[in-house]
Amino acid sequence: MTKTEGYLDHAIFKLVGSTARELGVRAFVIGGYVRDCFLGIPNDDIDIVVEGSGIALAEAVAAKCGAKVSVFRNFGTAMLKYKGIEVEFVGARRESYDRSSRKPVVEDGTLEEDQLRRDFTINAMAFSLQEDDFGALVDPFGGIKDLAAGIIRTPLDPEQTYSDDPLRMLRAIRFATRLGFNIVPESLDAMKRMAGRLKILSRERIVEELDKMLLTKKPSTAFRLMDQTGLLEQFFPELVRLKGTETVDGKGHKENFSHTLEVLDNVVLFEQEAGREPNLWLHWAALLHDIGKPVSKRYSPSLGWTFHGHEVVGARMVPQIFKSLKMPLNEKMKYVQKLVALHLRPIALVDDQVTDSAVRRLLFDAGEDIEDLMILCNADITSKNPAKVARLRRNFELVKEKMAEVEAKDEIRNWKNPISGDYIMELFGIEPCNTIGQLKEMVKEAILDGVIPNTFEAADAFMRERAAELGLYPHD
Repeated sequence: MTKTEGYLDHAIFKLVGSTARELGVRAFVIGGYVRDCFLGIPNDDIDIVVEGSGIALAEAVAAKCGAKVSVFRNFGTAMLKYKGIEVEFVGARRESYDRSSRKPVVEDGTLEEDQLRRDFTINAMAFSLQEDDFGALVDPFGGIKDLAAGIIRTPLDPEQTYSDDPLRMLRAIRFATRLGFNIVPESLDAMKRMAGRLKILSRERIVEELDKMLLTKKPSTAFRLMDQTGLLEQFFPELVRLKGTETVDGKGHKENFSHTLEVLDNVVLFEQEAGREPNLWLHWAALLHDIGKPVSKRYSPSLGWTFHGHEVVGARMVPQIFKSLKMPLNEKMKYVQKLVALHLRPIALVDDQVTDSAVRRLLFDAGEDIEDLMILCNADITSKNPAKVARLRRNFELVKEKMAEVEAKDEIRNWKNPISGDYIMELFGIEPCNTIGQLKEMVKEAILDGVIPNTFEAADAFMRERAAELGLYPHD
């Protein structure tokens, strides 16, 4: 045991320790809170492991301090909220696993047995809450040394650790990415051998880890590690298919897997520079923005490699991928799909002459997501030619200025047609029919093309003219 100071100042720790002594049990703080103390990372989630009943200790502590406690008897755990922190209590346990499931057979155990079942040495450290050695670090596997060395290592043989619970392979990669640590070589080798074990995991648990990876400061690290170890192929083959290049007649194309990860990192960087909170679904859009390229790839002797329509193909693939990963098929999916479908549009405005009509249509199609789309498109500029990147970014700023001008003048974002179907039916005395939709579409196109201003008066006059051409006249 190594004595530590300053990490257990909160009143809850003394209270837990004294209550445990009264009950004749030993209690320890364990896991992430201990790790984050040494890393200097704030953490208000505290795990207490008890050599005895965690529920009984939680209820006794709650009775003393008047806090609310939630008991989960099926899991043998209890959660107590006290002065802004959450404390989870669980009895020390040992586990054994069946290869067909990541759900263990659990039995009461000692602290050391509980530490032995933990995923990584840096998560197996504990602080004693006993009166005679309060605050002592219990670290049988050298977690404090691994923290100092910046490495991820398992207490047991990694193959056994990952076979018992394959989710730990993804957790290892997530921690390595979040903390900037290295996974020890024997652990990476074990992941390659055990990659197929991911099949026993639910897609929901996998996506939970993916989401956390996507919200790190450099998510590309996680996806490179998952690819290197063969994990990514197990649940995300569409992304793996972006890998590699082909050369014909001396003409090659960019490596789209690496490009995708660069775009993803760029999005995170641009969010930080703009002072924006990380947007998980924008990160998903970055990850999927070129997902249609393998399907749309073609070679032309005159043009070289092309990926025409990959944004359309990719947008169609988004619902399939979300469904495969058991992700929500709701407005979040539609947001990602929209950004994938539109991600080339601002770039096209950079390359072509920027007209009010083109900008107006982009604002209309993107709606309230236009700022997110612009971040994605800016991040998509990844040429290795610094001069080209500088030129594209300058032109990109010109497009943004043009968008601001058009937006201020025409109020197109989140646009609503000035002419409603009810108005057309009342004006012409007609029942619902296809003609109503045609007239509304004509008005929309005229406004977006700049033929008429975005006002009711102009739209009404235009609509009446088009209606007359169709043989419709106001109903008296």
